[in-house]
Amino acid sequence: MMNDLNPAQTALSTRGVSKVYGEGDAAVHALRGVDLDVAAGEMIVILGPSGSGKSTLLNIMGGLDRPTSGHVYFEGAELTGFDDRALTQYRRQNVGFIFQFYNLIPSLTARENVALVTDIAPAPMKIEDALELVNLTPRADHFPAQLSGGEQQRVAIARAIAKRPKLLLCDEPTGALDSETGIKVLEALVSVAEDQKTTTLIITHNVAIADLADRVLMFADGRLAEEKRNTYRKSPKEMVW
Repeated sequence: MMNDLNPAQTALSTRGVSKVYGEGDAAVHALRGVDLDVAAGEMIVILGPSGSGKSTLLNIMGGLDRPTSGHVYFEGAELTGFDDRALTQYRRQNVGFIFQFYNLIPSLTARENVALVTDIAPAPMKIEDALELVNLTPRADHFPAQLSGGEQQRVAIARAIAKRPKLLLCDEPTGALDSETGIKVLEALVSVAEDQKTTTLIITHNVAIADLADRVLMFADGRLAEEKRNTYRKSPKEMVW
């Protein structure tokens, strides 16, 4: 669904984006003609059952996958026209990814895991600043095995935002966490998004998380089935988990 945004307000757009895996009778239609505009700085929560196309859309927006048909635009540039090298540069310079499982390097400390990004980003923030944003300064020199699940996820957030991405894509960031820990992670995520004015999309099965968003998108059968705009954004502490 499209908003009435002018180009200066739009961070990301999709037009007629479809994704088909396989061929013939075995073909799986993961996305079916998705049109969407995302405003710069907007926080969007995406809901929908497994297999509804949420993760496929996020992967295409993040340059990890390509649509079978349709077009994707980031700040006016057509991602679907990029070659592999240009897509790699797009991801490196503009996109931060946060997944359900933290993907930290076990043999590296929290500080060193964040450094993996700051060493290759063109204009990164200081590692200490990234860890401070997620309240992990005292744990900077701990290894993942010495951190709780919530702390590991906050390291993953620090790593994702340390390169100052314009776009933060989160796929079930609290899916492996209990409610108390999940709320702490969401507090870090919301704080970072607001502090950095980052355009943020969060996939979740947890309907309560929708209350954090500017806008909520509901997916079903590869289509954007419904959307709503929150008149009031709750803080993570106000959520009924």
